[in-house]
Amino acid sequence: MQRLTRFFLKLIQQYLPDAYILAILLSFIVFAMGIFIAGKSPLDMIQYWGKGYPSLFKFGMQMVMVLLTGYILALTPVAKKILNKITSIPKSPSQAIALTAATSFFACYINWGFGLVAGAFLAREMGRKVKGVHFPLIIAAAYGGEIVRGPSSSIPLVSATKGHFMEKIMGTVPVTEKLYAGWNILLSVVILALLVFLYYKMQPTGDEIVEFVDETAATAKTEEPKVIKNMTFAETLENSYLINFAFGLLPLIYLALNFKKLGFNLNLDLVILIFLTFGIFLHRNPMTYLAALKEAVTAARGILIQFPIYAGMMGMMRSSGLVDIIAQWFVSISTPHTFPVFTFWAAGIINFFIPSGGGQWAIQGPIMMKAAAALGASKAQTIMAFAWGDAWTNQIQPFWALPLLGVAGLSARDIMGYCVIWTIVSGIAISAMLFFTGFFLY
Repeated sequence: MQRLTRFFLKLIQQYLPDAYILAILLSFIVFAMGIFIAGKSPLDMIQYWGKGYPSLFKFGMQMVMVLLTGYILALTPVAKKILNKITSIPKSPSQAIALTAATSFFACYINWGFGLVAGAFLAREMGRKVKGVHFPLIIAAAYGGEIVRGPSSSIPLVSATKGHFMEKIMGTVPVTEKLYAGWNILLSVVILALLVFLYYKMQPTGDEIVEFVDETAATAKTEEPKVIKNMTFAETLENSYLINFAFGLLPLIYLALNFKKLGFNLNLDLVILIFLTFGIFLHRNPMTYLAALKEAVTAARGILIQFPIYAGMMGMMRSSGLVDIIAQWFVSISTPHTFPVFTFWAAGIINFFIPSGGGQWAIQGPIMMKAAAALGASKAQTIMAFAWGDAWTNQIQPFWALPLLGVAGLSARDIMGYCVIWTIVSGIAISAMLFFTGFFLY
């Protein structure tokens, strides 16, 4: 395992550029594919890129807010105490990595947005407190939990909702046949076991260990606010907890009413609001909140510039017909029993260029569901195969790692060597489960 790990680490360190450069290179690859495979002109591809560029502005802002509000919450005294208790549990670096991987997995199962932030901060605190932890590895372990498909997975939920955009093609498929099917629950358990075991075994020794270095002394400012004598009226407001408490009541009451009416059904906007609410209540005053925000903003820089680049890439993939060409090729070589496996692989390949699950489903989903109906393959398993494929190559796609990397202060090349190994192992496990169930159960 150590030899394999060193091989991929060396490969990634030598050839993987910064995530920003990678996004640009992928854009050029899609641009060339559109010309030579889809038969579009260069001017057509430029038009497609320009039309797609602004399509992730809203989602990009949501991801920035997830990161900022989660970061601010993690800097509250209460959150730090909780993290201190958790980080006191492991007795060795390998145990710290295993606990981080498992915690991130369960947090992502509850809600992927919550899991990304919770896993990142737990990994950072483990790196800070547990001596001998290889910091890039524990960050990769936290990111590995993102692969799980849980109750917040949009594709299974959308396809179970009446009136969804593909209802005429496939009807509705209840989540009991997808997320909570026996084979999918078993697959989730297998993935968890493999995730914990693999990262537990990858902890290096000796000079290869890179420990966490805290370069942000600014956190101390949020712990010990300055005592100001003879405050002006403005300074009194700025340092009053009453302002935090009064304002925090607005989102708190809204959340209570929302959960009473709709149940505990989390979406990205609600996750942001929960982080915002608890952050406001748990900081001592507005100025400590703003001090935490100042530290958090730096972590969001990758999202701000790279999400629009990927949006342009998605526009080229969608409008040029490249998604159709790739998906139809996999359909042409499928049988009813192998179709879920090929759906998984097709979704994984296309996800590398369209890392937004909802955007990919809107383009590729109709092709795969029509093919499933024509072949007589299971609709439920096809949907879950697509969802797992969408998550699978996220592990080697920096798009989703940007919030976590921002919290950790690392680059993509620091963790991607480990992520490549996890992608291979998880891909084999998911493919085997889909093949087995596709061949024997349907």
